[in-house]
Amino acid sequence: MTFKPTYRSLLLAAAMLAATPALAQDDEPLPNDKNMLTLGIGGAYVPSYEGSDDYVLTPIGIVIGKVGGFGFGTRGTSFYLDVIPSDPNDPVSFDLGPVVNVRLDRTSRIKDAQVRALGELDAAIEIGGFAGITKNRVLHRYDSLSARVTVQKDVSDTHGSTIIIPAVEYTSPVSERALVQLGLQAEHVGDGYGATYFSVTPAGAAASGLPVYATDGGWKNWRLSLFGAHMLTGTLRDPGLALFAGVSYSKLMGGFKRSPIVAIAGDSDQYLVTAGLSYTF
Repeated sequence: MTFKPTYRSLLLAAAMLAATPALAQDDEPLPNDKNMLTLGIGGAYVPSYEGSDDYVLTPIGIVIGKVGGFGFGTRGTSFYLDVIPSDPNDPVSFDLGPVVNVRLDRTSRIKDAQVRALGELDAAIEIGGFAGITKNRVLHRYDSLSARVTVQKDVSDTHGSTIIIPAVEYTSPVSERALVQLGLQAEHVGDGYGATYFSVTPAGAAASGLPVYATDGGWKNWRLSLFGAHMLTGTLRDPGLALFAGVSYSKLMGGFKRSPIVAIAGDSDQYLVTAGLSYTF
């Protein structure tokens, strides 16, 4: 549920020169650090469950890095490993690797009394992979446009279904100390996901007062996100301390939007805000 900037966006922040002609000649290669590590900590203001109109504060952490040119990092509660080394000087680069996600939706901190009466759910462990392509130097020398698809399957038998997440992201520095990333993604989920997180069984209806409801899988939501980072010490090409922040808007669709936990107890419009500090070594 938390806002999910890509690990690649902060890798780019560490690798990019500023978008200022004085910093580099057009024929000079961009830095390509083979080893780096960024650690971050902050907080997020998120719905208390997916589809809720109540919000809670939760701590967040970020780990992003490269070892020998291979990238890794966290995205919300997911961990990604890119097994294809990338170079910002390449006109096109590719991403491929495994992903592990821990889904904590409705495991605790449910503020709505009716939804809380449906009972807490077990955490879901989802394992899968991702593949993507990045076009460098789209509008200028230092930006990039990425497309990616992530596929992950619940292996913990919490919802038992497969989730497909296509995404597009544009990343660019806006000064020698700051960069922004704009992202658009959607999520397609299986029948088990709809039954677990959005359906109301007869027993659940009796306990909560919500009507009985059943929904299948399908396209669950789309999300528009804006992420930014600003160096507090040095520039984007230097190690140092940075302030990061993000905002996100998501819209639930179809049978998910019509679920009583959304239409009666919650809201199909979902907002997320996150902020914190990171340090790049």
